[in-house]
Amino acid sequence: METNADIEAQPLVSLTENAAAHVRTLLSEQSENAGKVLRIYVESGGCSGMQYGMVFDELRPDDVVGESFGVSVLVDPFSADYLAGTVVDYVDALTGGGFKISNPKAQHSCGCGKSFEAQSES
Repeated sequence: METNADIEAQPLVSLTENAAAHVRTLLSEQSENAGKVLRIYVESGGCSGMQYGMVFDELRPDDVVGESFGVSVLVDPFSADYLAGTVVDYVDALTGGGFKISNPKAQHSCGCGKSFEAQSES
C-alpha cells in the first residue's frame, strides 16, 4: 500500500532510463543548452485539442521539479494539471522512433502522438 510519503516522492512526470539517457546525450552535444533543464509542457493546439512540448529551459519560481535517473524535469503549474502520472520513454527506431509520452489523463491521443484530448474533470 502506498503511503503519502511514497506518493509525494513520485515525480509528476517520469522519464524511463532510455529517455533520461537520451536527454543527457542531447544536453552534452548541444552547448547552447549548458546549464538548462528539460521542460515538459502542454498547450492548446494539435489535432486533439492539446499538444505536448519539450524544450531545454531554466527553472522558473513556480515550476514543479522532478527527477528521473539523474535528469531533472520542469513542469509549469498549468501543465501539471494535465501531466500528473505521465511517463516519457525514448525509442531508437528508424520508423516511429523518438520520445513517446504515455499520459494517463489523455482521454484520446492523436495518431501523431504529439496531441491529446484531456479527460474532463467530473
